[in-house]
Amino acid sequence: MTTTPTTARATSVAARAADLSKVYGEGETRVVALDRVTVDFRQGEFTAIMGPSGSGKSTLMHCVAGLDGFSGGSVRIGGTELGSLSDKQLTRLRRDKIGFIFQAFNLLPTLTALENITLPMDIAGRRPDERWLRLVIDMVGLSDRLGHRPAQLSGGQQQRVAVARALASRPEIVFGDEPTGNLDSRSGAEVLGFLRNSVRELGQTVVMVTHDPAAAAYADRVVFLADGRIVDEMTAPTADGVLDRMKEFDARGRTS
Repeated sequence: MTTTPTTARATSVAARAADLSKVYGEGETRVVALDRVTVDFRQGEFTAIMGPSGSGKSTLMHCVAGLDGFSGGSVRIGGTELGSLSDKQLTRLRRDKIGFIFQAFNLLPTLTALENITLPMDIAGRRPDERWLRLVIDMVGLSDRLGHRPAQLSGGQQQRVAVARALASRPEIVFGDEPTGNLDSRSGAEVLGFLRNSVRELGQTVVMVTHDPAAAAYADRVVFLADGRIVDEMTAPTADGVLDRMKEFDARGRTS
């Protein structure tokens, strides 16, 4: 397999967190979910975020994606500082510049696959770029399922629709929160392959939270969190390499 130059040229930053903190509660109930995290997510790169349960990986993604507020530090999407935006402006930013893929497919049962894919753009009153839309649909292999409703699709096909929906508006960055968590291994591998291809072939930027070393191996880079801090990073990951690194963190946690 040849690697396209997309990732090699990934020098611009699609999203950046700087000294990012997230604190819940006060006094004895105070919990530091993120502890001054600084990380860049580069354009044209597939990044996986991993860590033990409670490490802050989903919190980091939700804060960077504008789905949750933060207690300190800053977050930028492209050149836009999220902390300076009103709720209305944040909603517009998420709609216009960010794609989301969640563990739950979140498809509307009364709409066809194509209608679900184009729904965010329809709500925004924007016409899709037909050439780009066709590229995305072809990449995820849905050309012969566009008229089907979710109940007529398998779980893997439904998540393909969700992937296509996230990519269809050509967002600056796509965030996935355990996007293969509800899929069997074969369907999960297909969806991960589509995400990887969207980076290599379409130049998309993808950030994915996962607990699965095999899923993380599809990424260009893995960022590891523990206790709300970034503790390590791995490029060109393999499933075995990620698993070994996670075992090291578990061992440190038991001895600390």
